[in-house]
Amino acid sequence: MTTAIALLRAVNVGGTGKIAMAELKAFCEGFGLRNPRTLLQTGNLVFETADPPDGALEARLESAAREHLGLDTDFFVRSAADWSARLAANPFPQEAADDPGHLVLIALKGEAKPDDIAALRTAIKGRERIAAVADMLYVVYPDGIGPSKLTLPLIEKKLGLKGTGRNWNTATKLGALAVGAASSP
Repeated sequence: MTTAIALLRAVNVGGTGKIAMAELKAFCEGFGLRNPRTLLQTGNLVFETADPPDGALEARLESAAREHLGLDTDFFVRSAADWSARLAANPFPQEAADDPGHLVLIALKGEAKPDDIAALRTAIKGRERIAAVADMLYVVYPDGIGPSKLTLPLIEKKLGLKGTGRNWNTATKLGALAVGAASSP
């Protein structure tokens, strides 16, 4: 069994994609995932799976969520080991220490191309900074996320990839939850 993390896009945010975490947990159990746990109310899952935590599992979860929950959303699944590696690869450690609520990890449905990252950098109008590592984009919002023009739709348009973001606090809590799950019998 592999411990994995799944991020659901736009769940319980702005009145869309509403689902109770108990219902999401029951869905996961019915899907065959073991020991599902949720974090917060925004579609953060940790579970054990016999399947590889890859795009095929994401697609099956997305299809099953539409069919059984009426929830049309994207799932971003990573192994606990991959998640830990992405946390360790954070190119903005000082920002993570000083202002973790304004450092966002955006899980992507693939790796961003260098030319697309360059186009995204050109589109930045404020003081935001970005860095891509594998299938993650790290974004620093020094002036806050709300007033920023560097929105997820803009990021997705420039990169040509879907994504979903979690701030550093949530990302590290998910990592700790996954590590705890992997070490328990």
